[in-house]
Amino acid sequence: MPNFKTLDDLTDIVGKRVLVRVDLNVPVQDGHVSDTTRIERIAPTLAELSDKGAKVILLAHFGRPKGKPDPAASLQPIAYAVETTLDRRIHFAKDCIGAPAAEAIAEMANGDILLLENTRFHAGEEKNDPAFAKALAENGDIYVNDAFSAAHRAHASTEGLAHLLPSYAGRTMQAELEALEKGLGDPARPVLAIVGGAKVSTKIDLLMNLVKKVDALVIGGGMANTFLAARGTEVGKSLCEHDLAATAKQIMIEAAESSCALILPVDAVVAREFKAGAENEVVGIENVPADAMILDVGPLSVEKIEEWLDRADTVVWNGPLGAFEIAPFDAATVAAARHAAQRTSEGLLVSVAGGGDTVAALNHAGVADAFTYVSTAGGAFLEWMEGKALPGVEALATAG
Repeated sequence: MPNFKTLDDLTDIVGKRVLVRVDLNVPVQDGHVSDTTRIERIAPTLAELSDKGAKVILLAHFGRPKGKPDPAASLQPIAYAVETTLDRRIHFAKDCIGAPAAEAIAEMANGDILLLENTRFHAGEEKNDPAFAKALAENGDIYVNDAFSAAHRAHASTEGLAHLLPSYAGRTMQAELEALEKGLGDPARPVLAIVGGAKVSTKIDLLMNLVKKVDALVIGGGMANTFLAARGTEVGKSLCEHDLAATAKQIMIEAAESSCALILPVDAVVAREFKAGAENEVVGIENVPADAMILDVGPLSVEKIEEWLDRADTVVWNGPLGAFEIAPFDAATVAAARHAAQRTSEGLLVSVAGGGDTVAALNHAGVADAFTYVSTAGGAFLEWMEGKALPGVEALATAG
């Protein structure tokens, strides 16, 4: 993992203009922020900088305005949610560069927090245009990146800016990187990975990387059906990417060559229709009826997963084991998640999880807070699991 400076390395910042890249790309319904998790995650960094007397200037994107101003993608309504969540006054500027930004910054008192308008209102943001990065840098003395979830994008505010100002990781970025290092960088072994979700096609790079890094890999969700079919098991009407049989076989070969145990379901919960309370039954994996769908892994498979969790010192989790959104097809995900949480609370397991469906599944199981770390980063978390370098993180390491 790259070396990077943190807020611990920042001294005497009274009156300094600190540009903080944050993630405010939050869900909004009827004009109101419906989930403040990402805002809550940046609170420690903003409070620390503000309390130390810095002028805290927030950079963020929202939506996909395609490089020009779009009132529907304005951050101004988000400012109120930030203010409410942090219980601190948040000022707002109608642009992130130029006179509107400069004038708002000139009026700041020490400790003030100012949110600048959506960086993606400028085409130079997503192009990582040096001139745009320079225009951003003119507003600050110090750069802090606290948006791991945007770190897989080489944009001006996530990557370019880090080369122009003294650069540091915020507390959320620091916590994320330290948790990921415990997950796959330098983990306590044995390491178990649990990967679920619908399709193999979206996680080929992930699976190829994991089989070389972990001691055992559980595959669940719809993607398990593709592996089962590839080895000749009939999966009925289940979601299955039959055209990826060769890919699945190659991943199985790579796992064997890397001495990674590949754990597939041994039984399944099947139904003829996908709806809440649908009539269902548990069958051995070799006995899936031709007219039925696999919608969850069965109890014997859960027992097997729990046995592996008991052996593991570290678990990295991405994706549910079944169609957890609808009961009773949430049973396996809930049981395994609660088992991992129990082991974690007993100090026997380091548990790192991430990805949109994963966070929702762990919240559904009521155990998100019991895991060692749950990443809300989505794409950045997946790219890290795939073994890819993240431009926003690399830039912090190479910045002066």
